[in-house]
Amino acid sequence: MSEVSAAWLDTLNREVVRCTRCPRLVVYREQVAREKRRAYRGCEYWGRPVPGFGDPNARVLVLGLAPGAHGSNRTGRPFTGDASGKFMYPILYETGFANQPHATHCDDGLELKGLYITAAVRCAPPDNKPLPQELANCAPYLDREMDGLKNLRVVVALGRIGFDAYLNYLKRRGQLAGKKPYFFQHGAKYEMPDGKILLASYHPSNQNTQTGKLTRQMFGRIFEEAARLANR
Repeated sequence: MSEVSAAWLDTLNREVVRCTRCPRLVVYREQVAREKRRAYRGCEYWGRPVPGFGDPNARVLVLGLAPGAHGSNRTGRPFTGDASGKFMYPILYETGFANQPHATHCDDGLELKGLYITAAVRCAPPDNKPLPQELANCAPYLDREMDGLKNLRVVVALGRIGFDAYLNYLKRRGQLAGKKPYFFQHGAKYEMPDGKILLASYHPSNQNTQTGKLTRQMFGRIFEEAARLANR
């Protein structure tokens, strides 16, 4: 990690944590943090926007939807302390992107290697459904991350909203005329105009993993492919 990379990212993430652009999300994230889930009654919730996490020199970006109300909104780190993280981090460990297979809280020693995780929206939205304006309000943060992560080769989009968020970034940068040629489906792979590879995956939400729509084998193949493409 270079000092320059860490500096721009630290600045950006401090701005993210202070953000209050979306009144509906501010109210919701803080309400959840006050009321808490019974299982976490003794925990102090983060209750703020959740910044990205990982290696500033990453070759792979994981682009998700938004923090979970009782996951990242509680712990302050993406995919940490919820079912999605319990499903994802063991895969990242097995494919060489993480130093350990578990993610429970911000001081658990987890480090990412060659990979950075961010989201289309940085605050937990009601019902996991951000509004179009909320996605637009958060987009400048994603733009700055994408522009600053100079070594990126692969973008792994988790779910349709993450997939569209990356396509919209390319549109804002004038590198994509339209989204019509790009269809979201699990395992889809596209060579993008900016030279990066876009891989699509179902989101590792409890709904997808418990129903078998997304299996461990399916998810593992995505990150095996990401590792291969990042190092070619």
